[in-house]
Amino acid sequence: MRHRVLAVLVFASVAIVGSPQESVTKETVDGWMAELSNWGRWGDEDQRGSVNLITPAKRIAAAALVTEGFSVSLARVVEKEPAPDNPRPFGHKMLKTGESGGQFVADEYSVEYHGLAHTHFDTLAHMSFAGKSYNGFEMAEVNEQGAPHLAVTNYKDGIFTKGVLIDIPYLKGVDWLEPRTPIYPADLDAWEKMSGVKVEAGDVVFIYTGRWKRRDAQGAGRRGEGWAGLHASTAKWFHDRDIAMIGSDVISDVMPSGVEGVGQPIHQMMLVAMGTPILDGCDLEALAEAARARKRWEFLITAAPIPVGQGTGSPLNPIAVF
Repeated sequence: MRHRVLAVLVFASVAIVGSPQESVTKETVDGWMAELSNWGRWGDEDQRGSVNLITPAKRIAAAALVTEGFSVSLARVVEKEPAPDNPRPFGHKMLKTGESGGQFVADEYSVEYHGLAHTHFDTLAHMSFAGKSYNGFEMAEVNEQGAPHLAVTNYKDGIFTKGVLIDIPYLKGVDWLEPRTPIYPADLDAWEKMSGVKVEAGDVVFIYTGRWKRRDAQGAGRRGEGWAGLHASTAKWFHDRDIAMIGSDVISDVMPSGVEGVGQPIHQMMLVAMGTPILDGCDLEALAEAARARKRWEFLITAAPIPVGQGTGSPLNPIAVF
């Protein structure tokens, strides 16, 4: 009964936080790890987590959201030059060029995609807590060959469901959120009320902070300068709505987290406890523009990671269709 192990790794009681301004501690997050756990929900051997909530009926309903046939990419065009937020640029090497006089040209790609620069998919193998990843799989089993469990191949059939954009700068009447700005459950509630869109089971939710717009205006920031993102207290909000995946234009977590001893509580609770994969580094500028023009914040979302055997994630190009 592997999934029962989480209960003994964390505190049985959960600290109650009356308001976002009250301190969320490591002990609070440890308690939420147990309270929000989906371990065993889809069986002891499950490796897909909350993506199981994308049922055939959910896919059919999502397809019905397409009324215009207008599509927009949520991927950042890869940058091949170093920058403060892109210390390991995408590698692009030409193997055959037109100078050879042959009929074909060819190239080679290489990328270390986990980080701030490249739009990518975090699988449930990407993170652990007390040595355990989602559903109790051992992080120690990940070796030089890769992740024997929870790998990206579990998602090779792709993501096809309802997507929801939560546009916090639009809600607050600003161009972008400044670094270190936390997003609280009250902000998410206010967004649902203003937009009229209810986040539902099986949805993929995207958090727009305006990161890329700010970067274009003010230049690339470094990790130490911080990033706007979700406060740890929002994890229960998303758990209660049974989302399938979370995505953002940075890394979902507000940085620094504001929780001493826990660097990325949203990543930890989503990936490890809830079994919810994450889409990091999405470019949501075109999506925000399209959604604002239509006053429409829900759409069909499709995404297909590269099915690398034992891979911990993948670069990918999510597509929203209105």
